[in-house]
Amino acid sequence: MLISGSGLFIVITALAFDALIGDPDWLWRRLGHPVALIGTLIDTLDVRFNKDGQSPQQRRSAGIASTAVLVVIAGAVGVLLQAIAQQLPMGNIITALIASIFIAQRSLYQHVDWVRSAFADGGLAEARDAVALIVGRDPEQLDEAGVCRAAIESCAENFSDGVVAPVFWLALLGLPGLIAYKAINTADSMIGHRSERYASFGWAAARLDDLVNLVPARLSALLLAVAAPIAGGSVGTSFNVVRRDASKHRSPNAGWPESAVAGALGLALAGPRRYGEQVVDDPFLNAEATRPAVPDDIGRALDLYTAACVIEAAGYAALALVV
Repeated sequence: MLISGSGLFIVITALAFDALIGDPDWLWRRLGHPVALIGTLIDTLDVRFNKDGQSPQQRRSAGIASTAVLVVIAGAVGVLLQAIAQQLPMGNIITALIASIFIAQRSLYQHVDWVRSAFADGGLAEARDAVALIVGRDPEQLDEAGVCRAAIESCAENFSDGVVAPVFWLALLGLPGLIAYKAINTADSMIGHRSERYASFGWAAARLDDLVNLVPARLSALLLAVAAPIAGGSVGTSFNVVRRDASKHRSPNAGWPESAVAGALGLALAGPRRYGEQVVDDPFLNAEATRPAVPDDIGRALDLYTAACVIEAAGYAALALVV
């Protein structure tokens, strides 16, 4: 399904379903979330093909093959689900409902908002517990400004990975594209890091994730920059920070939405941070902003995020009128 009128209807309806329903915990506690099933498949491939004693080249080859198998299975499931849904009454509505399961629009807002609420309810200690659910860095090493920056950075990066990118691939390739994207992104989060076990085996997943996020990351920065006035920022400033700083991030994609948010909020984001025993010595994005982040800035980031989601949906709706 390349972009079409019916495909765009599915996109808009999926966004609406996700905004209204999100991820009902009561359902997925009983059934298991489909993304968790993807994670189980990745674990199975890891245990089966990523063996101790293999050379780095053997592990890389096994990782390439495993990633290919994962993408083929995910795409095939998407083809099957879409074919079944389209044979049923209200097939586009059913397809949109399935698609909404793989979009993190509402759940991302909720998780970031929990960090803001935790500051009010229990102070820094509770906020550290809340932010630990959405970032990989050691929360005990974070002061108030560090917790706030971590929540804001997670909101920015996951706007791209959890909202813009899955919707982009849904619009372009339907459910097969959406589910394949989620499989790639999940694989990157599980095996795409540079530990001894995964530096070679996860290489293909990490590089493929970089590739499929190239366009969505830049689209995310555009949406966030355009929404900057909602958070009291400037469209021009946000664009200027993106243009200057996006490439400074160690990720070829994460720097785009993060620098857009940094410029929109007037905060320095990224910079040095600790993940377990590993210290990532990255430069700051929007380094000239010296005001420390505070809990109210998380609320401003959520306002920015909400506005960008609305602009995204409006953009797809406008595109539907001309396709």
